[in-house]
Amino acid sequence: MRLYSVCERNNSQIQLTKSGVQFTISINNIRKRLLAIGKKKSVGPDEIPGEILKLRGEAMIPYLARLLDITMNNNAIPRDWKKAIVVPIYKGGDRSVVENYRPVSLTSVVCKQMEHALAGYLRQVWEKNGWLYEGQHGFRSG
Repeated sequence: MRLYSVCERNNSQIQLTKSGVQFTISINNIRKRLLAIGKKKSVGPDEIPGEILKLRGEAMIPYLARLLDITMNNNAIPRDWKKAIVVPIYKGGDRSVVENYRPVSLTSVVCKQMEHALAGYLRQVWEKNGWLYEGQHGFRSG
């Protein structure tokens, strides 16, 4: 059962500018994210399987870089990135009782990879500028 819910390759850096703030992500970071994709991940609303991204790796990098460029510079997020396919997963007990299921949201694999790239960039900026409290340990490496 599926329920739908709206819930340039020449250099090694991609640099995006918006309002004077520069967003830079390395090609290696995109490559690393592609390698981290699980082959058996379910597809999201965009119907792009992670396996395609993983198998086409190097060839996909310029396209993903361009997509990230367009998204960041135009504040335009693809419609499918804003959707999720919510699937009920059985936890145990009586299958006719709704409380025995938990929802799992299947979202765009491409969007998740872009989110990871952006999150990595933000962590670097926060660390570099000392914007995190030294007692902050959650969501930090090490």
